Amino acid sequence: MTHGEPGFRVLEYVTLTKDPRTGLVVAIGGTKQVADILQRSGFLDTDGPRGPYHRLPHGLPVREQRLKATAASHALMSAGHSVYLDPALNAFATADGDREAALRYLAHLAEQAGQATSDTEVAEVLTAVAAPTTGLLPLVREVVVRAWVAWPPSADAAGIEAEPVAQLGGTTQMLSSAAARILHARNHAARTLAPSAPSATTPTPQPSAPASRRR
Repeated sequence: MTHGEPGFRVLEYVTLTKDPRTGLVVAIGGTKQVADILQRSGFLDTDGPRGPYHRLPHGLPVREQRLKATAASHALMSAGHSVYLDPALNAFATADGDREAALRYLAHLAEQAGQATSDTEVAEVLTAVAAPTTGLLPLVREVVVRAWVAWPPSADAAGIEAEPVAQLGGTTQMLSSAAARILHARNHAARTLAPSAPSATTPTPQPSAPASRRR
């Protein structure tokens, strides 16, 4: 019996993901056969600044984006290609699973905050809460903004008072302000230096950090 590496039927790697700037679902990498499979799955060939790539048409609903991306990934894998499918585009991932993952992340973040023993660790937690694009509060604000934008037409049609709608709009500003204040605190924590140890020639102890920054 001869020994050697097994021959795998894996072709060039293909990535299916969603561009955060444009919201387009794109496919990067692959051979001509990949392009044929993607075209049959509804993708379009496009020339980009760094070369050709594939994308789904503009304006597709999120559910249709996920269905097409999932179908394309399975077709590519069946043809022997190695594929990375963005979990957000996986049509077989349930909403309950996403919710449970979000709750676990929040619980982990709360535990991390409770166990923080340094300014750096505090800054890490506050970054997760208030980072401009990936922080929890800016993402929550985005959800509230979209709900607020979608609400007024149906509210007017149903004769609902305008005040609750206006209050919801004001809440988006409050969330932005809260995120900005938390981010300011995060930057302060990140800049804070731990007190240095006393030197051998200077016996006078260094003043401790203000109690207001400690629990």
